[in-house]
Amino acid sequence: MIAMILAAGRGERLRPLTDSTPKALTEVRGESLLERHLRALQAAGVQTVVINLGWLGDQIADRVGSGSAYGLQVIYSPEDEQILETGGGIHRALPMLGPDPFLVVNADIYTDMPMPDVGLDDDTLGHLVLVPTPADKTSGDFDVVDGRLRNAAEPHYTFSGVAVYRPEFFKGCEAGRFSVAPMLRAAADADLLAASIYTGDWTDVGTAERLAELNAADTIAGDNDD
Repeated sequence: MIAMILAAGRGERLRPLTDSTPKALTEVRGESLLERHLRALQAAGVQTVVINLGWLGDQIADRVGSGSAYGLQVIYSPEDEQILETGGGIHRALPMLGPDPFLVVNADIYTDMPMPDVGLDDDTLGHLVLVPTPADKTSGDFDVVDGRLRNAAEPHYTFSGVAVYRPEFFKGCEAGRFSVAPMLRAAADADLLAASIYTGDWTDVGTAERLAELNAADTIAGDNDD
């Protein structure tokens, strides 16, 4: 399976760190988020990874290069100054992702989640991994009923940023900037998406406060090991 890491974002809520460092290269516990994902993908048997590039993308390309240092082939999908969001970024990269289902990982999450190895039924266009909604969110995104993704008035789970999609999920989309979120909601209503729940370590490293908490937790754990 080919994987894509979404790494083009500006990281506004992580400023001023992201004024000079792309969000994907933010370090948690001594390793950048992006490189942690690359190692996890390689361990899961992925051989080719597409990375979209936006804000300070040249730093990502310089750090990762061909991907050989990680046992991978890395291909870049540059978006330059026009950051295309989740849906637009994936749509632009479709020619690189091939005709089979592919894995997508948001670069700005920290997790010990094993990369999903799921098969998609013929009537299923994707599979989302959900997590229990963190305390700092006012509401969740979705529910899961009998292994299918569902919208709900009071959803219990949050989209983890890890998913498998068929290329057909993006059929009919036009090139440009757009989010995948409305597409997910419409597909959930149409019963086109499967879902599973992961209850292990997961954090959306979207703010400076969460980043500090993750690194502080590692320091505390190290002190306790003495």
